[in-house]
Amino acid sequence: STTAAALQRKQFTTPLRTGALGTKKGMTAMYDPDGRRFPCTVVQMDRVQVVAHKTREQNGYFAVQVGSGWKHPSNVTRPLLGHFAEHKVSPKRDLVEFKVQDESGLLDIGKTIGASWFQEGQYIDARANSRGMGFAGGMKRHGFSGQPASHGTSLTHRAMGSAGQSQGGGSRVYPGKKMAGRMGGHQVTTQNVRVVKVDDAKGLIVLHGTSIAASTNEDSIANIAPTGSIPGPHGCSVKLSDAVKKPWPSVPTHLLEAQPTTEPVSNTA
Repeated sequence: STTAAALQRKQFTTPLRTGALGTKKGMTAMYDPDGRRFPCTVVQMDRVQVVAHKTREQNGYFAVQVGSGWKHPSNVTRPLLGHFAEHKVSPKRDLVEFKVQDESGLLDIGKTIGASWFQEGQYIDARANSRGMGFAGGMKRHGFSGQPASHGTSLTHRAMGSAGQSQGGGSRVYPGKKMAGRMGGHQVTTQNVRVVKVDDAKGLIVLHGTSIAASTNEDSIANIAPTGSIPGPHGCSVKLSDAVKKPWPSVPTHLLEAQPTTEPVSNTA
């Protein structure tokens, strides 16, 4: 089990090109040709740029470091500020990396990735941190049915119940036992999300949201297999990449042109 063997195993599930970062703006609705209404999630891409590269010679794998948004230099640590200055890129609010198969998927540093990086009709995987809900009980966190509402139950209607046996099991609580605890606030991946519409001028990507009833028209969007909603609250950062369980889209791995990145106008008022 060498590093080369591990990379060979992951070759078929590693995307050919980099992903992108977007901000979840909210939800809306659209209509298919049959007049059926289906929910959609709107994601906006804000000054998404390639910041750095990871190569197999130096890091052991190929990856593209992507940043989005803008952050005032006074709010950026000096090591990270030097990292941006070294690659001649403005400070970014969010910074993530996307693994790629080989060096052909490494975009030039400073290139801007727009909404047209994804095509209408293709499938993508969306990753984001789920909404944190704090400390939750077993019924809310794991869907426990709870104790009986009557018939002798006293003050344990929503109690978890037994956490383990006293004999035969080591007199302990097994690791991974479903109990009350912190709920949410972890990364969630929604796979095979269909891109419904792309507005490159405004940087908007409209994604097919939750499931709806099937349609009789085979070409209808409503006849698509249902997918989960895009994770995270409004305003969170969403990582978008080509779906690994669908055929790779027939789009170029490199951008045709680099769009100039516009810096935000400073407020002098």
